[in-house]
Amino acid sequence: MNAQQDTGRGIRIESVGGPTAILEIGGVRLITDPTFDEPQEYDLGPGRLLAKTAASALGPDDVGPVDAVLLSHDQHVDNLDVSGRAYLARVPLVLTTLSATERLSGACQAVDLWKHVDLRRPDGDVLRVTRVPALHGPAGTEHLVGEVAGFVLSGEGVPTVYVSGDNASLDVVRAVAERFERIDVAVLFAGAARIGLIDGFLTLTGRQAAQAARILSAPHVVPVHFDMWGHFTEGAPELAGAFAEAGLGSRLTLLAPGESTVVADAQED
Repeated sequence: MNAQQDTGRGIRIESVGGPTAILEIGGVRLITDPTFDEPQEYDLGPGRLLAKTAASALGPDDVGPVDAVLLSHDQHVDNLDVSGRAYLARVPLVLTTLSATERLSGACQAVDLWKHVDLRRPDGDVLRVTRVPALHGPAGTEHLVGEVAGFVLSGEGVPTVYVSGDNASLDVVRAVAERFERIDVAVLFAGAARIGLIDGFLTLTGRQAAQAARILSAPHVVPVHFDMWGHFTEGAPELAGAFAEAGLGSRLTLLAPGESTVVADAQED
């Protein structure tokens, strides 16, 4: 496992921007959905452009060693861009969906729904990575948006952490809450993303993110993927407002790209 800042019984989360965050937990170093391209427009086909509006806080050479990538999906450029695809060749393990492994090369490993992979920690224990569902849009759009994964991280003496991936469904959040006794930290992909192809949000709105926090009973919420892309309809102000309106403002930590936080000591059993 790779050397990292001592987080004790907590987790260190560093925002790189967009869906990309570095997670350090139990001596294990992970990165979510690698995106490092410079700001630009991506041509997705006739009349379809996706715009990255700001630079990532780190480039692939700045990230440092990681033990694994948590890749929610590969089929959308705002979750795995050109630089991110090249970066996958550098890492020892990529945990993702079966469909992604069929399209990607390198050290990709499919994790079936509700199944897990155990990563060895420096202290001899394991960090368990469980694949959980994600629905990247309204129900019935799966054939358009493709397969997406969320993840839950858990282990002895570390917080239980939900990484939602691109998910727009509170029913999915409820399913996660039913499977896990507690969620200490929720890393929620937000931004209320929209595109012309689909009549509905592709990721959580601020109000949905606040509802998700309540459903999960999560004392700490760190949103990602609400900045740096033109198809997001909400950002930090809307998230802050929604959590304040719900009376959950104290649970919310908003990180700008390049900022980090250490949150959530593991609860005692």
